[in-house]
Amino acid sequence: MQDASQQFGDWPLQRLMTEVVGSGHKSADDMDRAQAREAVERILAQEPSETTLGAFWLANRWKRNTPEELAAFTDVMCERSVQRGIPDCDPVDCGANYDGKHTSALLGVAAGITAAAAGVPVVTHSGDHVPTQEATAYKHVLDELGIRTDLEPEESADMVDETGFGFYYQPNFNPGVTDLYERRAEMGVRTFVNTIETLANPAGADVHLGSFYHLAFAKRIVDTFGEMESQTLDRVIMFQGLEGYDDIRPGTTVVAEYDGDFTDYEIETAEYGMDFEREELAVEDVAADSATITEEVLTGKREDHFADAVVLNAAVRIYAGGETDTIEDALGLARSAIAEGGTQDRLAELREF
Repeated sequence: MQDASQQFGDWPLQRLMTEVVGSGHKSADDMDRAQAREAVERILAQEPSETTLGAFWLANRWKRNTPEELAAFTDVMCERSVQRGIPDCDPVDCGANYDGKHTSALLGVAAGITAAAAGVPVVTHSGDHVPTQEATAYKHVLDELGIRTDLEPEESADMVDETGFGFYYQPNFNPGVTDLYERRAEMGVRTFVNTIETLANPAGADVHLGSFYHLAFAKRIVDTFGEMESQTLDRVIMFQGLEGYDDIRPGTTVVAEYDGDFTDYEIETAEYGMDFEREELAVEDVAADSATITEEVLTGKREDHFADAVVLNAAVRIYAGGETDTIEDALGLARSAIAEGGTQDRLAELREF
């Protein structure tokens, strides 16, 4: 066993594997906060060997991390790597999976700009071809639209204040995680890094909007925010996303909310104008086609099922930001923002930024 480093403490990853997390998903123990913190400190410093780090990531995937562990991981990431750019406004933080989508249109850019035109600032963030899918994320759609993405955090904050919509680029605001790219790519499976990078909150927002496959994960994320020392949120809204992204999937969708109390409920998207099957949101070239759909919806040239999906996703962001008390009321604001040309103006402002 490698010697404990005086720089970090008494728990190198090999010891954590042997004595705590490495005995299998049924018998493994959970780390306490101090152990979890030290693990990520070592990982960000790239101290563990490739074999040890891969085994540690896989062991944590098998056993499933507790909210306390995820909070400790996130706290260290925010303290040691994240460089925030805080806008004057208070945006909704949209933390979609950084490894992106490979089948369906990415609607979050159009939805975020629509919400911004309706008076609710929105922040998005992603990397560039992040493991494991290395698929289309926010950055790629914005690039196709001719909107700057290689921004320093302070520039991103200015973008939010000037246009109502802001993008934060992971290599510039979270370089420590970006430096783990090769090791993550070698894993071939998602790790807890895929979870905590979406919780970086580079704009220091008070509201987080995210997605999940299973309700238990939404509850774990809410509890993770409750355990964090690096940030405190007023509200968390999560829903079952298409391809795990922050685009609502058509049909029956579970929504989870936290604003002091945790509640969950189902919505039927057909009741909100999204009356079609998820397969109808598939596209051939996710980045290029999503950009085309975004521009056509925002300029009022498209009124099909993609436009309906954008309006509902924008409405959820408007509702999350507290502009309305119901999603139904938010739908009206989203539709008006498009019909009155506000979204077209915001798109032009973003291209000029």
